[in-house]
Amino acid sequence: MKIAIIGLGYVGLPLGLRFAESGVEVLGLDVDAKKVDSLNAGRSYIKHIESATVKAARESGLFEASTDFSRVAEVEAVLICVPTPLSKYREPDISYVLKSGEAIAPHMKKGTLIVLESTTYPGTTDTDLREVLEKVSGLKAGIDFHLAFSPEREDPGRKDHSVKTIPKVMGGYTEKCLERCVELYSKALDKVHPVGSCRVAEATKLTENIFRSVNIALVNELKVVFHEMGIDVWDVIDAAATKPFGYMPFYPGPGLGGHCIPIDPFYLTWKAREYGQHTRFIELAGEINTNMPDYVIGRVAEALNNDGKAIKGSRILILGLAYKPNVDDDRESPSYVLMEKLEARGAIVDYNDPYVPEIKLTREHPHFAGRKSVEISDEYDCILLATNHEAYKAVDFSGFRCPVVDTRNWIHDKPQKYLKA
Repeated sequence: MKIAIIGLGYVGLPLGLRFAESGVEVLGLDVDAKKVDSLNAGRSYIKHIESATVKAARESGLFEASTDFSRVAEVEAVLICVPTPLSKYREPDISYVLKSGEAIAPHMKKGTLIVLESTTYPGTTDTDLREVLEKVSGLKAGIDFHLAFSPEREDPGRKDHSVKTIPKVMGGYTEKCLERCVELYSKALDKVHPVGSCRVAEATKLTENIFRSVNIALVNELKVVFHEMGIDVWDVIDAAATKPFGYMPFYPGPGLGGHCIPIDPFYLTWKAREYGQHTRFIELAGEINTNMPDYVIGRVAEALNNDGKAIKGSRILILGLAYKPNVDDDRESPSYVLMEKLEARGAIVDYNDPYVPEIKLTREHPHFAGRKSVEISDEYDCILLATNHEAYKAVDFSGFRCPVVDTRNWIHDKPQKYLKA
């Protein structure tokens, strides 16, 4: 069997490698020629995916990357793993999904299975994507080709779960579509979980991420409240986590990051308006999480003020640009928001991140492109820890003369001027 995966990023690449490991021939398609060349040379461009894994897949003859979308004609199934960001007006942008559909539709054969993995609002697969595929190809979904949705559950850098072991939810446009989808994924994954429709599968992914967003907002709010009461929120969470039922620990931070949690809830809030529904709870959580960088900057101002300094003119070092620890994934990282807000108030900001040596061009923060990670030192007026990379545990901050603001409760060897945020 041969399949194509569109989008060789944090979702598409590990998925393609897993299928190749299971004996399925994989054609990876991406518009970025540099990614394609790197992968065909057996080199990974994602830090937590080892080059040895890519090289093994290439040497097996079961994995190839290309920019030629006409090669969809060679495959029996196409898995779409492209970004679904928000527009500058905080509205869903499914243009990458629809353009992928337009690119593959002219080359589809009868009987081809098309599976969308990109997170989106209910109705995208069986309406928006289906209409594009049918219009361009002249084929009919459920009759001439199969259509399904199976949400990605990738968590970059995670060691205790993998693409192979994480149960895969999937819903089909018809029963036969679902049957083909189950058949395909069962070749590479340990467990699949079929549901009644594409829309149920789409709603499942949104529910998972909204659950995290709401609970993170709760502990972020508690952090602010407990701080005013002189209570350490991390001590409270650790104590509450000893309860063996009815509680699940979530941890506060400087804001939300990653491609899922800051974005996906707004896909549902936007779609809900079409049905005259208002998702007040979800939107409140989004408001709390979005405001966390302002709270952190307030704590930085407090730390500097204790030293007789203002934010304006101060040199500030941010530790961690990636949105989560021990990976190079900086999508939607709150560190970018912190940098922008601090610089808007007149600070001179550098960053350190062992996983992000240089900032690449991004759509949201193009003005930061080219900045490079610097060494950690106490020559700054303030150090702000934003990401809890394991490497920072090895740093002895105890002798640092400048204040250190810790948003992750991560620093063990604390300096005299230490604040939690």
